[in-house]
Amino acid sequence: MPKDKSIQPGGVDEYISAQPDYAQDSLRKIRSAILAIAPESIETVSYFQIPGYSYGDYDYNGMFVWFSFKKPYVRLHLRPPVIDNYKKQLVGYVTTKSIVSFPAEKDLPVGLVKELVKASLKVMKDSVK
Repeated sequence: MPKDKSIQPGGVDEYISAQPDYAQDSLRKIRSAILAIAPESIETVSYFQIPGYSYGDYDYNGMFVWFSFKKPYVRLHLRPPVIDNYKKQLVGYVTTKSIVSFPAEKDLPVGLVKELVKASLKVMKDSVK
């Protein structure tokens, strides 16, 4: 995907606030986990209309992780092949090639989320080598 300088910071608080009350805590935990791994990343909803994080001058405008809510799940969107690489750790969760879905009303595995975010960031950074 060509680089496009249309990333507009912001909108994440509004996105979370617009979701059902029972999902907001998990969404905030995902957000905190992402910011713990990449504190200098840019938060935006301008890329896919869901919260996403941009870090540096890489492909996909440096976007390396996103999150969303789709009843009954909070979802973490990652760069492939992260989910394939973490299949054993993700047993029991609904996954696609690039999304892992966590039940919104259960405790979020924050440690696992951080591992996945770190792996997605590494995939992006390694893509320029």
